[in-house]
Amino acid sequence: MLAFVPIGRTTFDMAFAQTQNALAQQTLRAAFADLLVIEPIITDAESLERAIVQLRGSPISLAVIFQATFADSSAVVALAEALRVPILLWAVPEPATGGRLRLNSLCGVNLAAFALKRRALPYTFCYAAPDSAEAIRAISHAAAAANALSLLRSAKIGVIGEHPLGFEPCAYNAESLHEHFGVHVQPYALDSAFAAADSVSEARVKARYADLAARLSNLHELNTAQVHGTLSFYEAMRDHIAANGLHGLAVRCWPETFLRRDCAVCASSSLLCDDGIPATCEADVHGVLTGLILQGVGATATFGADMVAADLEKDTLTFWHCGLAPLSMCDPNVAPRGALHSNRQRPLLMEFPLKAGRVTVARLTQAGASNGYRLVIGTGEMLSTPMQFSGTSGVFQPDSGAAHALQVIMTEGLDHHFTLAYGDFAESLALFAAFAKMPIIRL
Repeated sequence: MLAFVPIGRTTFDMAFAQTQNALAQQTLRAAFADLLVIEPIITDAESLERAIVQLRGSPISLAVIFQATFADSSAVVALAEALRVPILLWAVPEPATGGRLRLNSLCGVNLAAFALKRRALPYTFCYAAPDSAEAIRAISHAAAAANALSLLRSAKIGVIGEHPLGFEPCAYNAESLHEHFGVHVQPYALDSAFAAADSVSEARVKARYADLAARLSNLHELNTAQVHGTLSFYEAMRDHIAANGLHGLAVRCWPETFLRRDCAVCASSSLLCDDGIPATCEADVHGVLTGLILQGVGATATFGADMVAADLEKDTLTFWHCGLAPLSMCDPNVAPRGALHSNRQRPLLMEFPLKAGRVTVARLTQAGASNGYRLVIGTGEMLSTPMQFSGTSGVFQPDSGAAHALQVIMTEGLDHHFTLAYGDFAESLALFAAFAKMPIIRL
């Protein structure tokens, strides 16, 4: 929920301030459905205390403090410390008339920014007219970032099995993640997951098979028993997520799924991602969290992928994984297929090239941050190209250039997994990182 909190001082032009306040409220009400408005303008200690009580009783993720006139920083600090959510300080321009400074709004925000920065309290600012598109744009990005932060604070991530030996980017520290973000990581045994899959009814598996057969052109050509192994795992994971209130799932996908279940579970992650549940292979908890952050700022389905090729002449990078991209990312001109794992020759994988469009690449990483985390952010265009490799892949043209992105990945020693989402979320992600007190790495 977004809170609109106007503050001011009665020694300034309150009539003009009321007009600006009414315009700002009208603008926000039209743009945000979930909005709590504090009325009237806070001008003294009593009205401030009443507002804090009202705000504390609501699920606020971002407080927009509207500097209707100049005020000292005490009210802003009190609100920030009481609510413990990110703050957006909104100052409005006023015309230079040669006469009285009627609002002095910008100076008030400047004073508040000093106080918040000194206390390491998360904030951003907006300097725009109360009825402007610029104000809506800035507040929308801040609201998305605050939503992602709020989502992580209440999130619970499941991890089934341990990451493979030598895959250090998939290692995680549950205590550290909880300390930094509030997220809970809950490990589960791989044996329990397999037992749950074995107990899924044949009727459920057949129903899922029929549904998927309508979406994959060749499903009937694959070994039915092995495909059923993948789909029973997916059904069991859906049950597991619902029963434990999970927001995402990381699974150790190899070698046990091939050796003990005679199938690949790539397609189960694909289906979960299309269900709105970030899911990754190789027990990559940070990959799941990156997907959750992207969804928090407005993305829908996400895809965890390796960067496997760079064509510096064509200025492109290729992102690929065995076959776990969600079907919603398929090039609309290509019929998606079911496939075998290229190394293990077991189904079920999704196989298709990624659709063209604007894409954000991100990764929550501990690379180069021994005592904390950094957030990798990149943007660019996914191009319309033939399928590069079996499984799911796409050819990506970074805004910064492929050579630059490759240089950053290698010199920073970044993780081998990146998370992709369609849309441009760079500004919201940057604000999320600021709110979470994380440095940024720009691809």
